[in-house]
Amino acid sequence: MAKDVKKVVLAYSGGLDTSIILKWLQETYGCEIVTFTADLGQGEELGPAREKAIQFGVKPENIFIEDLREEFVKDFVFPMFRANTLYEGQYLLGTSIARPLIAKRQIEIANMVGADAVCHGATGKGNDQVRFEVSYYALKPDVRVIAPWREWEFQGRPDLIAYAKKHGIPIATGKEQDAPFSIDANLLHTSSEGMVLEDPDVEVPDIVKKRADRRTITPEEAPDKATYVTVGFKGGDAVSIDGKEMSPATLLTELNRIGGANGVGGLDLVENRYVGMKSRGFYETPGGTILWHAHRAIESITLDRGAMHLKDELMPRYASIVYNGFWWTPERKMLQAAFDASQESVSGDVRLKIYKGGVYVAGRSSPMSLYSKALVGFDEAGGYNQADAEGFIKLNALRLRIAAERDRRTGRNE
Repeated sequence: MAKDVKKVVLAYSGGLDTSIILKWLQETYGCEIVTFTADLGQGEELGPAREKAIQFGVKPENIFIEDLREEFVKDFVFPMFRANTLYEGQYLLGTSIARPLIAKRQIEIANMVGADAVCHGATGKGNDQVRFEVSYYALKPDVRVIAPWREWEFQGRPDLIAYAKKHGIPIATGKEQDAPFSIDANLLHTSSEGMVLEDPDVEVPDIVKKRADRRTITPEEAPDKATYVTVGFKGGDAVSIDGKEMSPATLLTELNRIGGANGVGGLDLVENRYVGMKSRGFYETPGGTILWHAHRAIESITLDRGAMHLKDELMPRYASIVYNGFWWTPERKMLQAAFDASQESVSGDVRLKIYKGGVYVAGRSSPMSLYSKALVGFDEAGGYNQADAEGFIKLNALRLRIAAERDRRTGRNE
């Protein structure tokens, strides 16, 4: 089977694990290797990924390092936020939403260079293997998928370290021992999982919450003075902050800065993985948290009640689809079309008060607003005839009155 692979595109970060995978592919499959490194706003220097790939014998023309931040926010994060997506009522799906884009670009590169296989570094216990591979097959049904964690004989980090030393793979300081936790990051969020976080009955330790590369400070560290920010929307997407128009990635970066400086977006969550187990993690989504609240607020005055309620009913299904890795499926596209159609009138400004980890709506306005002060005010009717409510109430109560009369007649209530 290994000899059947001629060229593989590896999702390559340049870190220890994917460097080991690169060498393992060379030894096990003996095929030509193409590396793909995506900049999704993880905040790391990606230059060393090129240097390491060359060090391992990858041809310069087979090394792809691409800035996908704008595409990530515009075509993946924003569509998800149009649906007000939350998985299990809390998780903003920061890791989940990145995988279909990485997989899409991997397949595009595979087609470009004539590769017959793709490879990822996700483990056999997690959701990411599903997200990557379902996307691969949806976009290139005949592709060969190599998943090293399901194939090789390494049992744990000691085996990986020994392999790295044997083959001269650089090991960063502190990597020889089990890391206290693992981190995945992109422009939308960071997720910390494993090791010190595996006991859900123990508070998230400071080593996680106060690490050097954290996205948000704790609410206790946040300023004692509130910060106000106005987010502008057009057609359901955020387009400006305090009146200044920005590109999608720039806007999310600025919201991350504002939210992070005020302790917004830290979340201790136990979630249900698609593969069947529960996992506990600490997530940081400062900009996304602000954006989610702002979008709900602008919808509250611009969306019809029926559309809002239907969106709320459909959202959990959509969230599960995204979480489980089915971004490129007909059902996700169908739901996306419905959500997008609802956003034509979702334009205007939302003013938010941000204070010690909390995000509070301080005002909202829109030229497309359905809110009528004249109708809801106590001082004037605004064309609303309050006497009309009597017939409405009696019609809604008719079935109950019929049932109550039946029960009285038959003695069921005695």
